[in-house]
Amino acid sequence: MRARWHTGAVRDLDQLPKAHLHLHFTGSMRVQTLADLAAAHGIRLPSALLDDDPLHVPADERGWFRFQRLYDAARACVRSEHDMRRIVTEAALDDAAEGSGRLEIQVDPTSYAPFVGGITPALEIVLDAARTAGEHAGIEVGVIVAASRMRHPLEARTLARLAARHAGDGPGQVVGFGLSNDERRGDTGEFAPAFAIARRAGLASVPHGGELLGPSHVDAVLDHLEPDRLGHGVRSAEDPRVLERVVDGGVALEVCPASNVSLGVYGSAREVPLRTLTEAGALVALGADDPLLFRSRLTDQYRLAREQLGFSDDELARLARSSVLASRASATTKARLTAAVDDWLTRPDVAEPADAERSG
Repeated sequence: MRARWHTGAVRDLDQLPKAHLHLHFTGSMRVQTLADLAAAHGIRLPSALLDDDPLHVPADERGWFRFQRLYDAARACVRSEHDMRRIVTEAALDDAAEGSGRLEIQVDPTSYAPFVGGITPALEIVLDAARTAGEHAGIEVGVIVAASRMRHPLEARTLARLAARHAGDGPGQVVGFGLSNDERRGDTGEFAPAFAIARRAGLASVPHGGELLGPSHVDAVLDHLEPDRLGHGVRSAEDPRVLERVVDGGVALEVCPASNVSLGVYGSAREVPLRTLTEAGALVALGADDPLLFRSRLTDQYRLAREQLGFSDDELARLARSSVLASRASATTKARLTAAVDDWLTRPDVAEPADAERSG
């Protein structure tokens, strides 16, 4: 896509302090890292994972199947503790380079358990890597344990208990419990017991919902899983009653615009209802979802909001504040990052000529 920047001073979006609340472990990988792991393990990858083009698929069964096939192929390259630590370390470094002061990375340890001795060691590796990577990168890294809709709800309970044993709000601890994968699969209500376990441990409830399915799915997630944050949730914009319910309930939305377009939920970036959500009073945190597949990182989401949806720097700063407030960071960290957002607004850093064209 091609678009023109706003006229006037253009502040550097990489310098905008923010929190990143929607990033999947495998999907956070750098392309070069994936290539290195595949070579090390003798795995032949689909060319689509290594080329320069972002994934684009229709929002139907076959489209999701193609996305999932590519994601699974990437995940199959992660086969050791070293691989896992590299991914977390690079995710922290990449986030720090984009102004993120708080990353909450989402992982299903089941996928990596066979290579490291079980789900408990798999999670503990990620937690330890999050702690050390955050210290190295100069940001806080918390972890969200996510169950899959494609597996039995009893497995979700097992993961919830594991997450509960490592619960805490500090760096390198489990801060939330999620539910991911194709939201058209599984019965949302059957996962409620797992989320109840997580809530009793003080974990944030952060399931996916309202992306591939519409407002009625958001209703179901609100009813059964009592989310603090909703992964995506963009389809709530289609029903004022549901959106009002989200806003009144204080449920933050983790909106991933580039992902929505790449998965065919919207035909173009201009169709993403980000402004509808924010004008209704929703707390919105922008996220990159799976940069490995969509070739679009955290700052790119803010750039899309600026260039395609007409968000001013004041509005972008509000999005950044919302991401911080919706995080599980400490009160001290939240105060520090929100103050830094205010400071960003006082610095009219011109990153490029105001009328320069960009290709995205």
